[in-house]
Amino acid sequence: MFTQFGAKLAAVRSVAAGVFRSRPAMLAAVSLGTLTLGGCLPTTVPLVGADPADPSARVAGVGYRSTVAPYSSLRPAAPAPWREQNDRAAPAPKSDR
Repeated sequence: MFTQFGAKLAAVRSVAAGVFRSRPAMLAAVSLGTLTLGGCLPTTVPLVGADPADPSARVAGVGYRSTVAPYSSLRPAAPAPWREQNDRAAPAPKSDR
């Protein structure tokens, strides 16, 4: 058990050492990328119309539409005579016999 723990510790230590060795180069690459891509951002334009953060701004009215409006109850009905239902669903008898 201690051998396995030692092996895991050694593996983590080697990975961490590699990350910390490449840290200055990584920091420089990220900084360069940020500065380069920062110039590609679009310029912001002022808002047209009312400011959305203004609590006194006029807004369109809110309507209500029910999400269950076309619902009709599908509860079971009283049982019908099964013989009639079976006869309606059965194929028509052949008359050639």
